[in-house]
Amino acid sequence: MTDQRSSLDRAAELREEPGVLDRLRADPKTRVIAVRDGRVRVVDSAMLRVSPDDIVEADWALLGRDVDGTVLLLASLPAEPATVDSTPDEIWLGLRDLGGRIDPAETERLIAAIAVAGWLRDAAFCPRCGGATELRQAAWSRRCLVCERDHFPRTDPAVIVAVESADGERLLLGANANWGGRMYSCFAGFVEAGESLESTVHREIEEESGVTLASLRYLSSQAWPFPRSLMVGFRAVVEDEATARPDGEEIIDVRWFTRDEISTALAGDGPVGLPGPASIARALIVDWHEGRV
Repeated sequence: MTDQRSSLDRAAELREEPGVLDRLRADPKTRVIAVRDGRVRVVDSAMLRVSPDDIVEADWALLGRDVDGTVLLLASLPAEPATVDSTPDEIWLGLRDLGGRIDPAETERLIAAIAVAGWLRDAAFCPRCGGATELRQAAWSRRCLVCERDHFPRTDPAVIVAVESADGERLLLGANANWGGRMYSCFAGFVEAGESLESTVHREIEEESGVTLASLRYLSSQAWPFPRSLMVGFRAVVEDEATARPDGEEIIDVRWFTRDEISTALAGDGPVGLPGPASIARALIVDWHEGRV
């Protein structure tokens, strides 16, 4: 994995401009990414950008500037499909469907759009006093109309870890109970109050798989809008492979995989499934399989 500078100019300097969303919606050069129920409009495998005039009803936010400098708005649509004009050749797809089929720059825009749309939909009231809020900063903050507290889109850090054997030749993966044993993936969990990322890695791995770690190192991260996570990826080496066992609740099975077995599973030919190409879990597995980092 390599470090990547963001390709989305978030245009933070525009957020304080009074009436900026109304101005940008009236500009014919502005383009809009519409999100409905976590999905975006797709035509010919490309995320569609439309004119503000194409949107009938929505909550609006400023996403930033596209690669060519065009201003991008988000339109978070109600559930009814009639709120935007449709054409026969378009479909609506989510991150799990599109990720891996579009380039990283588009994936970043997709994740940002889905995350902000979810916040616009779910955070209309103050978590402190329950009062109604008004949107500010081009929909990047809310102010409570009762207690006047400011609120911002929330991001919850979580760790995700590729655990390898001491000799580096096998990878430990777990089957989550929600998957019914059909798919194996890296171990993951949310950072608890007062925890560092490193402490979370050690705790989660021991809780879910029974192994303790001799070493770990940070690799990369991925924003993941389900519901509002930042997945922080690590590679770790176990102390004792023989102690591996599932917790029996969240993880119903753990298994050591060889590179040949991972190769077969990545090709879709194995008896078990692996995470899809949109996820950092898949990237961690591929990097281990290909001997990177």
